[in-house]
Amino acid sequence: MATRTVKDMTMEKMFRQIGDKVVEYTAAEYAQVEADKIESARIADEAAAKAAEKVKLLAKLGITADEAKLLLS
Repeated sequence: MATRTVKDMTMEKMFRQIGDKVVEYTAAEYAQVEADKIESARIADEAAAKAAEKVKLLAKLGITADEAKLLLS
């Protein structure tokens, strides 16, 4: 959920539900969410780089992924 401030800047507020109550995240919880987002992005970037390297290697060898699996089995 986003709210507008006086200077037209967007400020994000995060909420969670505990039973029937909806409460705003504490500063520590919000910081953890942000840290988790950064970590997830880092992991996704590493996976994408690894996949690109695999494609590059397979192209260099002139084989498909299935052929590589057969060679390694």
